[in-house]
Amino acid sequence: MCATMRPTFVFVHGGSSNARAWGPLQNELALLGLRSYAVSLPGHGDLAEAPAAYYRMPQDLAALAAAPSPARAVTLRDNVRHVAGIVRRLAGHGPVVLAGNSLGGLTISAVANAVPELLDRVVYLSALCLSDPAMLTEAWEVADDNLLDAASARIAVPGVPDPGVARLNWRAAHADPELFAELKAAIMADATDHQFRVLLDSMDPDENHAVLTPEALVRADAWGRVPHTYVRLSEDRSITPAMQDYMIRRADELTPHNRFEVHTLAASHVGYFSRPQVFAELLAGLA
Repeated sequence: MCATMRPTFVFVHGGSSNARAWGPLQNELALLGLRSYAVSLPGHGDLAEAPAAYYRMPQDLAALAAAPSPARAVTLRDNVRHVAGIVRRLAGHGPVVLAGNSLGGLTISAVANAVPELLDRVVYLSALCLSDPAMLTEAWEVADDNLLDAASARIAVPGVPDPGVARLNWRAAHADPELFAELKAAIMADATDHQFRVLLDSMDPDENHAVLTPEALVRADAWGRVPHTYVRLSEDRSITPAMQDYMIRRADELTPHNRFEVHTLAASHVGYFSRPQVFAELLAGLA
């Protein structure tokens, strides 16, 4: 395959994250001769004005709770507009593969609904893929024994003034070995403690849950036209394999003519950060 036909991978991060989470994977893809672009969604990353109190040591928890959020008023439409603009520019240079992790699955689904003609493939790395309105409003017919809900509840900052914004104090784990271990087990158990510390320091505190809207549902007439891959992470304790399989099955029921291509990696929820080589090799195979 000539270089001009190789795709550019566009990566969309999960909750409380940003483009920095994709750095190790991007490095590995570059070694394989593949281009990539990591997105920071609106309200995230280096250009977002995160609460200064989050970074000060010792932390002023009252100031952290009171600070306004850069994610306030950010909607799924804002995410789609931002990512679709990037995809549109990159599509002028060749094929585009859009990939996302965790909560980023809602954005890549909505982008595929909006501009299916610009995408050669959509890849879910243990990411949310919602295909039925009931998945937004009703309990899922699957056991969910994830570890993240309890761990994140321990670092939730109460009293944030912006509606819809969840603020998590990830940096608190540095001073609490028990909390550190609990979060690591939920998110990146296959990492070294050093790798997990680096990830914690890259995390944003805020996420706007207003992205959980019906616009995040995949549509058979748009998303269903794009080849899609689900990368199951069998060691994931944030979105468990049972939850991943449920989403795959429901999406396949929506588009039986275009089912998920499924791959499985023995990796944690953010294993692409701690073990980027195996993820790069899999993605290179898709290319």
